[in-house]
Amino acid sequence: MTKIIAVANQKGGVGKTTTAINLSACLGVLEKKVLLIDCDPQANTTSGVGFDHTQIEKSAYNCLIGNHLASKTVLKTSSPNLDLIPANIDLVAAEIELVDIDEREYCLKKSIQEIKSNYDYIIIDCAPSLGILTLNALAASDSVIVPIQCEYFALEGLGKLLNTIKIIQQRLNNNLIIEGLLLTMYDTRLRLSNQVVEEVKTHFQDMVFKTIIHRNVRLGESPSFGETIIIHDASSKGAINYLNLASEIIKKNEEEITAEPVSDEK
Repeated sequence: MTKIIAVANQKGGVGKTTTAINLSACLGVLEKKVLLIDCDPQANTTSGVGFDHTQIEKSAYNCLIGNHLASKTVLKTSSPNLDLIPANIDLVAAEIELVDIDEREYCLKKSIQEIKSNYDYIIIDCAPSLGILTLNALAASDSVIVPIQCEYFALEGLGKLLNTIKIIQQRLNNNLIIEGLLLTMYDTRLRLSNQVVEEVKTHFQDMVFKTIIHRNVRLGESPSFGETIIIHDASSKGAINYLNLASEIIKKNEEEITAEPVSDEK
């Protein structure tokens, strides 16, 4: 059964794109078939896995406005078991063009329906805003991962995002759940990092992933090579962190499937 996970936070610089790219790559290495969708007009996810977004002809924009079937936009990446629906600057126009479309929040969900069953996981990298692109991603998803950087303003805006998710659950997607809050950019040398971790865990408890993503030079430099951390340096702390996160998500998903009640239909 396919699980669709959005990676969302309206704050920029929290490790959202890094998480989308490297979680997807690590799920692929763990032998899951993965589709990564770049829903951010900045197209950092697209360039982060080795594609020049200025050369992309068919992108998530074409899925959203209905010009192409999603299958026509999929690209194969160099990372094992990982495909990509890329982004380019056209996505900026989608924000405007979707305004007059009926059921505009469901355009992405409808578009990926034909290829959904080809994958175990679909990961959607959202724009750092709560606009129509992010609403499309959340309406199409089963769950959402919220990256939170271990810095002073970590909880600023988090309440607003969680309220937005609650509204989406009520109005657009009753089945949407929070997969987890992911602590990122953790620096063991800083007392502040430890204080943020404690504060987030105290407030949100079981909603917080056990895995914490540490600050890591190799993790930071891998996008400049157009490589996932697994390809760039599989032995780095960043790679190990994201492999642990992927394993945690797989385990949780398998437990949820096992726990689902069996139908009494005869």
